[in-house]
Amino acid sequence: MNKTFKALSALLTYPTAELQQASGEIGEAIDARGLIPSAIRRQLHTLLDELATGDLYDLQERYVLLFDRTRTLSLHMFEHVHGESRDRGQAMIDLKAQYENSNLFMSAAELPDFVPLFLEYLSMLPAPEACDTLGQPAHIFAAMAERLRKRQSSYEAVFRALVALAAAKPKETEVSALLTLPDPDASDLAALDAAWADEPVSFGPGAGDGCKDGLIARVRGALRPAPDIPAAHRPIPPRQ
Repeated sequence: MNKTFKALSALLTYPTAELQQASGEIGEAIDARGLIPSAIRRQLHTLLDELATGDLYDLQERYVLLFDRTRTLSLHMFEHVHGESRDRGQAMIDLKAQYENSNLFMSAAELPDFVPLFLEYLSMLPAPEACDTLGQPAHIFAAMAERLRKRQSSYEAVFRALVALAAAKPKETEVSALLTLPDPDASDLAALDAAWADEPVSFGPGAGDGCKDGLIARVRGALRPAPDIPAAHRPIPPRQ
């Protein structure tokens, strides 16, 4: 199962030439043990084909529009449940400690709730424990899958796969609550600015992680390479 989680982690990292070159290996890892339902595997291969054959600049621009500019598609799990509240800071600390207990160590620039990093962590756990842990944020992934479906994005398949692998299935009430949040199109700059508006920041003991971590979270997606794939420099910002 560790290869399955690593493959899904790779699919959610910022597209690079190295990721394109590894698409064949990623596809083999997805198919190897048949853990993911066949219909979802076919959808994953559609995404893989797009990543392998698409123009890299266009793929990177698509990634940024989806995951960096759209708050409801943020690849930071706690963004969906804590926002910029003080609870997020403690949740980050607890998750980081879980990683370190499994000998997964982060760089200073990384945040622990980044989904590809979380999937890397799951790849290091025994299969039953990994599937149990995956069940905790399954409602987040189900909501993201639905939002991506509405956008006709092939990335939907990654989140459908995560929900399928989770031991506990998401509650409809929790998914529906997330789907009631405003979900602006990435081309609507005013709506996006409103969605990303920082909540009030408090200082002192027990204060939340505030605007600094919020800013890091928004650019975090491009900082970590796919598992077992060398890092590549991120190109100039996508064309407008």
